[in-house]
Amino acid sequence: MRLTAGTRALLALLLLGASGCSPAYVLRAGWEEARILSARRPIRAVIHDTTVAVETRDKLRLVLDARDFAERDLGLRAGASYESFAQLHRDTLLLNVLAAPEFELRWKTWWFPIVGHLPYKGYFDFDDARAEAASLAAEGYDVSVRPVSAFSTLGWFPDPIMSTTLRLDSLGLVETVIHEITHSTYFPTGQADFNESFANFVGHRGAIEFFCDAVRDESACQRALWRWEDTRVFGHFFHSILAPLEEVYASTLPDDEKRAAKREVFVAAAQRFETEYKPRLHARYGSIDPDGLDNAWVISRLLYYTRLDDFERVYQSRGSLVPSVEALMEEATTGDPWDALTRLTDGSREDPG
Repeated sequence: MRLTAGTRALLALLLLGASGCSPAYVLRAGWEEARILSARRPIRAVIHDTTVAVETRDKLRLVLDARDFAERDLGLRAGASYESFAQLHRDTLLLNVLAAPEFELRWKTWWFPIVGHLPYKGYFDFDDARAEAASLAAEGYDVSVRPVSAFSTLGWFPDPIMSTTLRLDSLGLVETVIHEITHSTYFPTGQADFNESFANFVGHRGAIEFFCDAVRDESACQRALWRWEDTRVFGHFFHSILAPLEEVYASTLPDDEKRAAKREVFVAAAQRFETEYKPRLHARYGSIDPDGLDNAWVISRLLYYTRLDDFERVYQSRGSLVPSVEALMEEATTGDPWDALTRLTDGSREDPG
């Protein structure tokens, strides 16, 4: 019997049931992946379908252009991904649940085959996500539930671009396509913060090269440069919260006093964002509500915003993205990829050429 792509996806996810996830969770994930794959249409066919909205077709042309650029000019491996489109009947693809102990800046992780430990667990069933979040909160964790519009199966399946991702503007769309293809190209197991921060860097710098060099759109080029600068400013802000929090958690204060001190750290951080960081941003952002800040909020940001200036330093030392990515992948062939980044960063300081 010949298996369809959707059936193969379902069977693969069932075989991954040994990860410790409940059978219901695995079945739902397999069913949703099968639905996504069965809903695919070739992008080139959709582009020529005049019954599809013009905006959708224009964005799909951009997806193909970004995908081709990622493979041809950046040397990334897209495989069969982003050659098809799936129209979903909801605005959010899935919800990610993240958690951290109340007085520790440490991820709670879940183990999955192939990718190792991850500090988040995705749910297609939003009620299940909220139930998981409530259960973790009852255990004393700080919990964050975040919507997700795209994900990568790391080349195991031909990922389509989904309608949830098309809600992004043109710049965000190109960044996301390159970001996700980066995961398919290089994804060391058990290194979630490196993988997401590295892909964040490649996505932003790749979008800059796409708009500035490939399509030569001056306006989009400038916005891409500004967005990368803003992203790094946000990284500085998120990391500025760590030291005062760690000081509180390392103290011998009773728990109630620790909670009060923790609250003061977040109130001060929200005020610091207004006075020190917000004026440095190119785009307009709202204020930060300290009542919504906790350890899960901080670590969910650190996943994507760790050592971005070091990635940029490697880029500046090599002059373009391709040699930067190649150097990082080669240096990290064995051992910790963060250590590889440190070695390259030290080298770029010594030899700017």
